[in-house]
Amino acid sequence: MTRTMSGLRASLLVPVAALVPWISSAADSSAASKVSDVAGFAERHEQGRAIYNFRCYFCHGYSGDARTLAATYLSPPPRDFVALPPDGLKRESMLDAVTKGRPGTAMKGFEGILDADEIALVVDFVRTEFMERKAANTHYHTVENGWPNHDRNRIAFPFATGEIPLDRPWSELTDEQRRGKRLFLASCITCHDHARTLDPGVVWEGRPVSYPRNQHEPGVPARAPTQDEALASASPYLLHDVIPKIEGLTAQEREGEHLFQKNCAFCHAADGTGKNWIGSFMEPHPRNLTDPDFMSEMTRSRLAHTIREGLPNTSMPAWKHVLDADQVEAIVSYVGKAFHPLKGE
Repeated sequence: MTRTMSGLRASLLVPVAALVPWISSAADSSAASKVSDVAGFAERHEQGRAIYNFRCYFCHGYSGDARTLAATYLSPPPRDFVALPPDGLKRESMLDAVTKGRPGTAMKGFEGILDADEIALVVDFVRTEFMERKAANTHYHTVENGWPNHDRNRIAFPFATGEIPLDRPWSELTDEQRRGKRLFLASCITCHDHARTLDPGVVWEGRPVSYPRNQHEPGVPARAPTQDEALASASPYLLHDVIPKIEGLTAQEREGEHLFQKNCAFCHAADGTGKNWIGSFMEPHPRNLTDPDFMSEMTRSRLAHTIREGLPNTSMPAWKHVLDADQVEAIVSYVGKAFHPLKGE
């Protein structure tokens, strides 16, 4: 779903006069200075837009209204900036949230990923674009982003936007709505997922899939990549989604293997390197559990503490409310067996 930054920016630029209306009427002796100020403001606004559209849209949405697939899975949901008045949040509070994150939410801190000026750029963009102007920012399905004539798919739009729940019985849909639902299920569901459902039901499958090409499943098959996969730049990820074959695992280590591959491998890869599809795009990258420079000093207690409590300013969450003490110890034992020996206490 990710498009190039340059492609996105080409479709996002807005007129300078739309950002600061008084530019067109600047006719006195300070006009040149005002134009210069506005030009500088517009440049920084676009820099903030680029950061937002690369870092923030996934949860908060391109239009800042948090109407995203990710938001349907998060509690509490991401902030809806459009619903706020211009003074609804203090700038200092927003700078702090982007820098350090917000405990008890999915909002992570970007300290170490963005510098102070970049954080200020994106905060000021949000305040101007969404809180003040209530602007749409961008639509993803544009010609510049590789979606020519997207309007031809209009019959599927009600299912993507949630106007019609995806699980509404077929018998209750009109002929056009049935065609739209078939189109949504065939073409749109990969990104829009369930959109809106009346009854989401149970989770069908808890297995993480971090490699979305060629019907590959992590750990299956354990083979070298084909020529086609190599040409498709797929092989680097496939190689790291092969589960190591280890003989002589204890009962605890086998349980740890099951837990690691069902939970931790999504970010750390099946082979513990963090070089899978997801891990390669995360910042900071997930820990490479096979790296001797780091793991040679890792102790069992420190690793268990990290699993329980998580790591601030990273995507490593706290698992203490998900895994019990025995399960954490099982994962620690498996990591020490499969990836790198751990120091005792």
